[in-house]
Amino acid sequence: MEEDKLVCQEYCIQSKIIEELKKDELSEGVITQLADIFKVLGDPTRIKIIHALAKQELCVCDISELLKMSQSAISHQLRKLRDFKLVKHRKEGRVVYYSLDDDHILQLFSQGLEHVKEEK
Repeated sequence: MEEDKLVCQEYCIQSKIIEELKKDELSEGVITQLADIFKVLGDPTRIKIIHALAKQELCVCDISELLKMSQSAISHQLRKLRDFKLVKHRKEGRVVYYSLDDDHILQLFSQGLEHVKEEK
């Protein structure tokens, strides 16, 4: 069977490597938080919002118009992104502007986009 060729044919543990890796294991809390961030990023609408905000700060009205969705639908998506500190907001009078929370989010998005677009 083809799948059988994709596993070790001989069981051999590299103890030194395993011990080194165990020293740097992530805590369950960190693993859960990171998995949750990737889950939040797993939504096409939220990807579109992040793509737009990667270019510039926008108000809810602008994002709504850009994505052809209602303001309430956009607000719902922005709330999820805010909950995970992926976007931040500021008020200017009666208008709420959104931007990416920090450069880490831009890097995460940009790296993922670059990976998807690269030719192999």
